[in-house]
Amino acid sequence: MTLHQPPAPAVTLRDLSRSFTGRGILDRISLDIPRGQFVALLGESGSGKTTLLRALAGLDEEAESHGHFTVPDHVSVLFQDARLLPWLSVIDNVTLGLRRPHARAAAQDMLAAVGLGDKADVWPATLSGGQKQRAALARSLLREPALLLADEPFGALDALTRLKMHALLFRLVRKQKPTVILVTHDVDEALLLSDRILMLKDGRIAGDYMIRLPHPRRAGHPDFETLRLRLLRSLGVENETV
Repeated sequence: MTLHQPPAPAVTLRDLSRSFTGRGILDRISLDIPRGQFVALLGESGSGKTTLLRALAGLDEEAESHGHFTVPDHVSVLFQDARLLPWLSVIDNVTLGLRRPHARAAAQDMLAAVGLGDKADVWPATLSGGQKQRAALARSLLREPALLLADEPFGALDALTRLKMHALLFRLVRKQKPTVILVTHDVDEALLLSDRILMLKDGRIAGDYMIRLPHPRRAGHPDFETLRLRLLRSLGVENETV
């Protein structure tokens, strides 16, 4: 009889600790994230969310690190700041450093997918904040990452634009199927998008929640609100109004 082994996780961490100048930030985190899973990292400021993301991205090389982790070969990072170079057109920003056949044609298609098909040749300074983040998302997904690391990419946007970006990200991720790790302070954002929520506290995983609500998700649905209250209490927020 042939035994079928389960597929290897996209991301593994084993006893990962990380500190800066002797100050511990991550404390012996062990974790497996399956391929294609959308994971949200929640926690108070200073809990280690961004440090964990930057470790997986291979940033902060000056940090003291113990334990080990594995990630896929193709990783892309989406920051809160769109980080577009002002002296390059939008399409040149999106294709910067990309070496593949027909890169500009693929970039044009991706810009169309994020609603910027008519902005390829404009300067970044002419874009709104939401449009800049759309361009940054196009740049990340154009690289067809196996792992997309997103560090509060919508935190600076207004509420309406943020909701539009949620829908856009979900639609494109469903199409490309990368593994996603999203850092957020927004409980609703985590519930609207993710398959799984990890709660970090003092550099450790304090809670691991599988979110089985069907899509599309709506705030206000009883099951959504039940999970929302549970997560808020885990964050130390007793009142549902924040």
